[in-house]
Amino acid sequence: MRMLDELHLRFPTFGTRGLRRLLKREQGLNVGRKRLRRLMRLAHISALRPRPRTSAPGKGHRIYPYLLRGVDVTRPNQVWCADITYIPMPRGYCYLVAVMDWYSRKVLGWELSTTMDTAFCLRAFRSAVATAGRAPEIMNTDQGSQFTSTDWIREMKQHEGLKISMDGTGRWVDNVFIERLWWSLKYEDVYLKSYETPRETGRGVGAWLERYNTERPHSSIGDRTPDEAYFGIEAESKWRAA
Repeated sequence: MRMLDELHLRFPTFGTRGLRRLLKREQGLNVGRKRLRRLMRLAHISALRPRPRTSAPGKGHRIYPYLLRGVDVTRPNQVWCADITYIPMPRGYCYLVAVMDWYSRKVLGWELSTTMDTAFCLRAFRSAVATAGRAPEIMNTDQGSQFTSTDWIREMKQHEGLKISMDGTGRWVDNVFIERLWWSLKYEDVYLKSYETPRETGRGVGAWLERYNTERPHSSIGDRTPDEAYFGIEAESKWRAA
């Protein structure tokens, strides 16, 4: 599954046909499309491209509209986003959810779990609220079952004034900042370290996210780190004039 995840990061628009060809070409593996679909579901990945909506939400799983098209995000806590990614280990895998502030790119809360349920997403959101001291004006997620569940929606509605926004199905561009976070995390840390256990993964991922928030500048926010942008601090230079 790690191999599949790496290919998805390199070719995010590829579905089962494209990934099957790559696996055969690069690894000599002949994997059936049915098995690939099952592995992609386990890894929480899908081809990132617009496609027709083929099913209606079930009872209690309302799909909310995407609210960010044309919106100018100008301040912290205006928009948060959340997403889940797959973290491979030599003997199994786990899932990571993160809650990010769109304006500053700061990761406000995160949780690791061996099961992809709603509970660990709620813990990450509550951690983000505790960090920020408030909820966002808009909370944006994909249409995954965790974020359309009754428990998640109930949690959102407990915060007065919070608006729920959901990406179009398969549209990575609707949540582009957190998709970039996953790419950086995996290629700069997870794939280099090959963590053995969920506990070890949690320690390593937590340390990387701390460095991301406090040390990693972004050109799109004036060469500031996420923490500097979130707290309204000007970019600091490590070099001082003599």
